[in-house]
Amino acid sequence: MYVIYLAVSVGLTIWVARALSRNGQVFLEEVFADERLARAVNSLLVVGFYLLNLGYVTVAMKHPEPVLSTSQAMEELSLKIGLVLLVLGALHFFNVFALGRYRRNRLRQFATHPPVAPIGRLPMQPAPHGPYPAAPPPTGPQPGTGPTGPAPTR
Repeated sequence: MYVIYLAVSVGLTIWVARALSRNGQVFLEEVFADERLARAVNSLLVVGFYLLNLGYVTVAMKHPEPVLSTSQAMEELSLKIGLVLLVLGALHFFNVFALGRYRRNRLRQFATHPPVAPIGRLPMQPAPHGPYPAAPPPTGPQPGTGPTGPAPTR
């Protein structure tokens, strides 16, 4: 039972780590907007993934009672491998959640528009009448006029 448990758990760990590393590279490049940093973070995530998962596999290998039947061995094996798969899924979910949140915050910093569409418009205040002078008339050539005066009309 121990040999099967170790073979299946280590095999699943290696397969999942390679798949996540290969397919997660594009996601990490989008998150960090820097290919070199994305590769470095990808390598660190893979190492951390191996350490956590293989550490869990070895800790969970111990069984307090002897296994006396094939059915009992299959039940223990399925329980232990199921827990390994749940740990793999939880680690993956946590990584994707944390990286997605980091990406959202980074994109929000560079956003040029408000994060929420405006609901309405503020009322315009009327222009004050009184002590403010009117704008001076424009000087210089005006659009639609030539050097000799207004453009001819048809």
